[in-house]
Amino acid sequence: MSTTPSLPRRKPGASGRIFETQEPDPAAPGRALRARAAEGWERFVRRADIGARQEAGGTGGGDTAP
Repeated sequence: MSTTPSLPRRKPGASGRIFETQEPDPAAPGRALRARAAEGWERFVRRADIGARQEAGGTGGGDTAP
């Protein structure tokens, strides 16, 4: 049997540390702009994928002459 005392129970709650949100650099784009850019990039990639499939002879119509 161990003679060392048990460790004190830890209570859930605040640790005393204060977390502050860091301000972005003045030249850094804001969150809304980054979200719009990501959405635009996804749209660009989708269109490029559709265009590549059409060029490869996939379905979807196109400017192919009979």
